[in-house]
Amino acid sequence: MAKKSVSAKNRVGKGRSPAGESDREYGFPVRVEKIEIFKLPPRWVFLKVYTNQPGLFGWGEPVIEGRSDTVIAAVKELASYVIGQPVSSVEGIWQTLYRGGFYRGGPILMSAISGFDQALWDIKGKALDRPVYDLLGGAVRDKMKIYGWIGGDRPDHTAAAAKARVLAGFKAVKMNATAEMEWIDSASKVDEAIARTAAVREAVGPGIGIALDFHGRVHRGMAKVLARELEPFKLLFIEEPVLPENNEVLSVIQSLTSTPIATGERMFSRWDFKRLFCDGSVDIIQPDLSHAGGISEVRKIAAMAEAFDVALAPHCPLGPIALASALQVDFHAINAFIQESSIGIHYNEKIDLLDYLVNPEDFEIRDGYIDLLPRPGLGVEINESMVRELNALDHDWKNPLWHNPDGAITEW
Repeated sequence: MAKKSVSAKNRVGKGRSPAGESDREYGFPVRVEKIEIFKLPPRWVFLKVYTNQPGLFGWGEPVIEGRSDTVIAAVKELASYVIGQPVSSVEGIWQTLYRGGFYRGGPILMSAISGFDQALWDIKGKALDRPVYDLLGGAVRDKMKIYGWIGGDRPDHTAAAAKARVLAGFKAVKMNATAEMEWIDSASKVDEAIARTAAVREAVGPGIGIALDFHGRVHRGMAKVLARELEPFKLLFIEEPVLPENNEVLSVIQSLTSTPIATGERMFSRWDFKRLFCDGSVDIIQPDLSHAGGISEVRKIAAMAEAFDVALAPHCPLGPIALASALQVDFHAINAFIQESSIGIHYNEKIDLLDYLVNPEDFEIRDGYIDLLPRPGLGVEINESMVRELNALDHDWKNPLWHNPDGAITEW
């Protein structure tokens, strides 16, 4: 059964409509009528936003991995600001959701806003019969390069997995650089990371991109060592070499390597990113379309990055709606160069993201790329019967808790 919906009949907020009483953009009034929330395996949340026009609705994906119920509560709380509003006013609704509360920002509220924003863009595109990238100003490319994950949380069998990804059509892969790391760790841990990277490079050759995710589990002292030792492998990038709360360390690491540095999956608004741009210590930003305010906010973050000559590679280990949202921005943003995908990621043990789609063929990877999504809105047609069936199973995914040999908790 679906989660309880929130509708215009039981909304508590009134809110002022920024577009008046009728929605002239579509020739008929289109307003948000109610929402429905689905908590789905392996670790996703889907949001369906209904309008007062029969058959016109949109999908969003508001979730923080491991904190789904908290985000769902935030979505329900914010719904009163959205229901009854004209769907043409995507920016006005976004600003209300962001500025309507005295406390703002952070992973939970921004993820809830993301879901609404994605769904509203989906509705807007469907109402006008155009893909979202057209509504943003049009596409700058015909296809988007995609990379896939290999190796799992504790990277293993990475060379064989990389070969398999290449055979599946990928031209780039990413893996975790290490398992758990102490603040200052042994030379053997460094040697293991180097040997693993060398094996992947040998397996796939020089024409395949290899990215290493430090996952914030490496601290300053060891990040410096790893960044320098990995230099010979000509990596696509190193990701989150330190935790985002330690971003001031990125300038130190950048001075030790020519490898591009990427970060941003745990940054949630343009205000989080602006300090990073001004420091000049990052080469690639990775905002998440389900965490960083949705399409409306990430397109602005991308434009800021372009002004600082910084590339865009959106974070997306999530479901099909998040991936479609990311691709809509990628097709439009000139500085987007590669897109993460959770197709076949190790979290998706029993169901993969394309299993939820009626149109998986639109997301087929051909020679390392996904072509422009042809359908209006976000470009996804959700298999709603499957969503309702699997929603009954629920999920309670939590990230692992890791400890060092001395018993102290360490970064996952």
